Amino acid sequence: MSEPKYSEKDWDEVRTTFASSIMVDTQISSLAQNLDGPTWPVKSKDETPAKYIDLSYGEALEVLALKGMTADKFDLLISILKETLAFDDPFGDMIEQTEAASARDNPLLKNMSRYGIPEAFPISLTALGSDTVEFCKLENLKTLGEFAVFAQGMSQNVIIGGDFRKLLNALSNLDEATLADILPYRRGTRGLHFVEAIAQATRASNPIAKAKEAAVWFKEEFVQVQKDFADGTGVARYLGVLGNVELEKKVSDLLRQLIKPGSGVSDAVVSKSGFFKRIFKR
Repeated sequence: MSEPKYSEKDWDEVRTTFASSIMVDTQISSLAQNLDGPTWPVKSKDETPAKYIDLSYGEALEVLALKGMTADKFDLLISILKETLAFDDPFGDMIEQTEAASARDNPLLKNMSRYGIPEAFPISLTALGSDTVEFCKLENLKTLGEFAVFAQGMSQNVIIGGDFRKLLNALSNLDEATLADILPYRRGTRGLHFVEAIAQATRASNPIAKAKEAAVWFKEEFVQVQKDFADGTGVARYLGVLGNVELEKKVSDLLRQLIKPGSGVSDAVVSKSGFFKRIFKR
């Protein structure tokens, strides 16, 4: 068995410092992913630094042993905490900034504006991986605009990975292919689109729930789709942009679930206008 990389002194130093970190309640697996290094084997939501930093060196080793982990995982834990501490200062500075001040010189927000991507678009409607979505929730990042401001405040020395880096690079470099993979973005056009949002919803763990959220956000496009179905026009003319027959069928099926009476979408989208009452008054 190899000798431990870190000593009891190293542990005491890092756990004392991490006690005041804004990342103390973030999943260790998410921290590891954003560092783009070795993965942390425990994925549960309560597996956070807060669970360990009150323990002594010996106590932490015992807790990890009870979970079936060897001493090398303790070295990994200390390494993750040490590297994550690099986040603290830039993130703390970022939090103190106002969004208006950040937007003036934020290249990500400027690129979003150039491509017609709304700052208010919800993170929950993106196709980001679950770990990145969870990380955004923990940091209270609800929209793409908040993501951009957060990312702008990060130190250039911070190493990030996963879908967080993927989206950051796509917005920084105006990579349309990657944007279309993460957002309901249509290559060669400006803005985000309802049909692409439904296409991404077909890959979600709960497609109908995500599709309902998309219908609320893209309510004008959804109302038009609803009208076309009611008029007997159908939605074939919308689906050609997807360029995938199998995907077109999945999207069509999901749209039919959205527009049927009793789906609950009508109340959320246009209940004030009475549009659906007129459509289904037959």
